[in-house]
Amino acid sequence: MVETVSFRNKAVEIAGHLHLPDDFSEDKKYPALVGIHPAGGVKEQTIGLYAERLAAQGFVTVVYDSSYQGESGGEPRLLEDPTTRVEDARCAADFLTTLPFVDTERMGVFGICAGGGYAISVAQTERRFKAVATVSAAPMGEGSRAFLGSPSPVTEQIKTLDMVALQRTAEAGGAAPLYAPFVPETSEEIDENTPDLLREGYDYYRTPRGQHPRSKGRFLLTSLDRMYAFSAFDQIPDLLTQPMLLIAGSKADTKIFSDQAYELSRGPKELFAVEGATHIAMYDVPEYVDQAITKMVGFFSVL
Repeated sequence: MVETVSFRNKAVEIAGHLHLPDDFSEDKKYPALVGIHPAGGVKEQTIGLYAERLAAQGFVTVVYDSSYQGESGGEPRLLEDPTTRVEDARCAADFLTTLPFVDTERMGVFGICAGGGYAISVAQTERRFKAVATVSAAPMGEGSRAFLGSPSPVTEQIKTLDMVALQRTAEAGGAAPLYAPFVPETSEEIDENTPDLLREGYDYYRTPRGQHPRSKGRFLLTSLDRMYAFSAFDQIPDLLTQPMLLIAGSKADTKIFSDQAYELSRGPKELFAVEGATHIAMYDVPEYVDQAITKMVGFFSVL
């Protein structure tokens, strides 16, 4: 059972879906989860699939379109602002606490791809989340500065920031905004050197496999300064004391980020590698999603 809901992040209205257990009763108290979608994604895609599966196992689960994206409000459109994305998750927790059937002492957070990075980030300082799980985690700050774990030279980062500064000035003067794709926009852009993340990202976001009309798969170019300034992992060693479950495909080119988060953590932690899976395969391939859901249900059942 899915209900259309909304809540606010300051002045921005956030559009969400509340997934309820099959045997839902308002007279009961349920553990509850907040799910955070990938960059460029919306609530109807992979995060919605996971929410549906987790709700079937007894978890009230809310997923939503982030500020500036999907059905949610906010201008400029398609801004990928990591700090706002983290605040969206806090506001989702606020929303859950207003529901009389939610046990506010049994709330957790999970995310997929960039959403996994944001889930880790928010859990470091949001103590209402008692546990955090990720699938194919790809933290936006770390990922923008080190694509697939390979750091960009500082000189190149500065060139990018100079470009962003010029574009912000141009837009302040009335120029049209510029956008950059998260994944290739046409199959012609893909060749033998294209990383699996981008190759399979095209297949998921640009074909009937996973595409959605509100999932644009691109971001406002002037988001990059915010991305470069952000870190999802900086306080893991000291502040992330809640249990953390990191799920990643054994063949995922982004598994390096789950490895990094695992090594940084001093608290309860588990790294679960799904044999044979790639980053995008964890989005919707049944044999891999089944393993992730089984692991997450066991993990969150301790809430």
